[in-house]
Parts: sequence; C-alpha cells; structure tokens
Amino acid sequence: MRMTHIRNADLNLLEALAILLEERHVSRAADRFHLSQSAMSRTLQRLRDTFGDELLVRTGNGYEPTSRGHRIQAELADILPRLEALLRGDVFDPATATGEFRVQCADHATALLGPGVVQRVFRAAPQLSLRITPWSGGSFEDVAQGRVDLAVSEGAAPEAAVSGPLHRELLFEEELVCLLADDHPFSGRRLTAADCLRRPHAIVTAPDGGRTAVERRLAELGVRRPAGVRVPSLSAAVAALPGTALIAVLPRRVALAQADDPAYRVAEAPVELRPLAYELVWHPRMDADPAHRWLRGLVREAAEAVGAAEAEEAEEAEAGLPESSV
Repeated sequence: MRMTHIRNADLNLLEALAILLEERHVSRAADRFHLSQSAMSRTLQRLRDTFGDELLVRTGNGYEPTSRGHRIQAELADILPRLEALLRGDVFDPATATGEFRVQCADHATALLGPGVVQRVFRAAPQLSLRITPWSGGSFEDVAQGRVDLAVSEGAAPEAAVSGPLHRELLFEEELVCLLADDHPFSGRRLTAADCLRRPHAIVTAPDGGRTAVERRLAELGVRRPAGVRVPSLSAAVAALPGTALIAVLPRRVALAQADDPAYRVAEAPVELRPLAYELVWHPRMDADPAHRWLRGLVREAAEAVGAAEAEEAEEAEAGLPESSV
C-alpha cells in the first residue's frame, strides 16, 4: 500500500503543500506557486484527499495547520531540499538556474552586505530571485525548519530560540557606539552605563516585538534604557536624533557614516558593551547542496569585500591621502 501511494504521488503537490503550510493563506500561496486561487484551492483539496487529513483548517485569523499538518511541515523542510538535490545531482549551473533563495538578514548586515550579494547573484544567475526579509527572534527557528535557506544573525541566539543543530560562521564583528545630536547635553567622549540611564533613547525594535541584540547586550549590564522613541530601523533612529537629547546605540559603521554631518556627534559606548557578532547561519542538511554552497560563498565574498574596502579607507586616512588618489 505504501509503494502504491508513492507511485501515485505528484511531487509538485509536496512543494505546493510546503508553501501552503508556510503562507497559511491560499491566495498568497497561489501567487508564489504561479497558480490561480481556484487552482490552488483544488490543489489543497487533492492534498487533503492524498493525506487523509484536513492539513489546514479555518480559524478566526485565517488558516492554521492541523497537528498532522505541523508534523508534515517539519518533515518537508528536510525532505524537499534532499529531493531537489537528488533530481538535480551534484551539478549547479548559476547561468541556467531558476528558483528563489530565501534569506533573513539583520538590518545592519543587509545594508553592508546586501548590495554585494545582490550584484554577485544576478551577475552570475540572472534567472534566480532573492527574497530578503528582516531578522527576528524567530529567525533561528525559521532556518531550522527550512522556512528560509540562509540567515545572517546579529548577536548570539538565546538558547530557547533554536530547536535543532545549526551551522554558524562568523562574517564580521561590529563595535557599538553612541550617536547624539551635536548640541546634546552630554559632553563626554564616552558614555557610561549610568549615562545611558539618564537620557531617553532612540530604540530600534525587533520586527517581532522581541529584544534586539543591542537590548540583550545592555540587559547583560543591568541597563534598561528609557525609551524616548521606538523606530523600526537604524536609519530611522539616526533621523530621530537632531534637535533632541536622545541617544542611539548603533553599530560603529552606521554612526560613522554621519561623522561629516554637523548635526551629529559620535561618543564611545560603555566599555562593558561588547561588539556584536554577525554570523552566517544555515542548517546542516544544506551543507552539501551545491546551490546552497554557491550562495554561502557569495555572502562570504561580499563580507570580505566590505572588510577590504574598510581597511583601504583606514590606510588612506592614516596616510592623509584623499580617496580619489587611489
């Protein structure tokens, strides 16, 4: 009976099911699978007949997976990449490759690495697409469950955030500094942890409402910052500062990008505030996948290029040479 099910199965249905379980919305799943809504509804009914389970049931907030749907979703996250690798073999040709890579990336890492990664991907693989979504507290679990192919994290994962083994590789570290308005009441070159408690902050919030890596770093020091304004991005935090007594604790490269703007002043952060580690994160099941290896290589190249450019700028600044001289 089990072999009969395999002979009668349509493997395309498994990919459709994975998308349905991820989106939990027939119209959005249809758009991703390039079907009409009615065709995706028929596909869902075929899947229900095949598995003998409702798989997705309506609730007040849309669709939710059944208990079996949850189990199938976890299994498909492992099975589908293996099937794709089995059918494709060990050969990956970027020039003819199609499909979509799903990447979750911290805000700062997206700004630093995104341009280099995008250029490298589309220069070599013009028919591929990239879906880059914000990093959140659930990103480690998304990688573990196969909802995304790759992530670039900001800071270490809380133990409870990961349900399975993940591979992690350091891409770069970033010191934290404080960005202030030029006329900010604080006049010192470095803030202490106590200073951080005395003035309101421009706080960048996590997309899922959880704590960012900066918040976790400050919590390690026992510091809970008074929130003057909460914003969704680093650029919004920078824009909020002029004309206020707000403090923004930011990655050094974000703050130094404002160094030539007279509206801003950079101060050193508390000495106890350790640098943030930005890591490449993927599931071990993707280790040998040729397409995934190729993508990981491009992210590494982009990180190395950023580091090389920064080192060159530092050498020029030390030598007192204008940038245009190179």
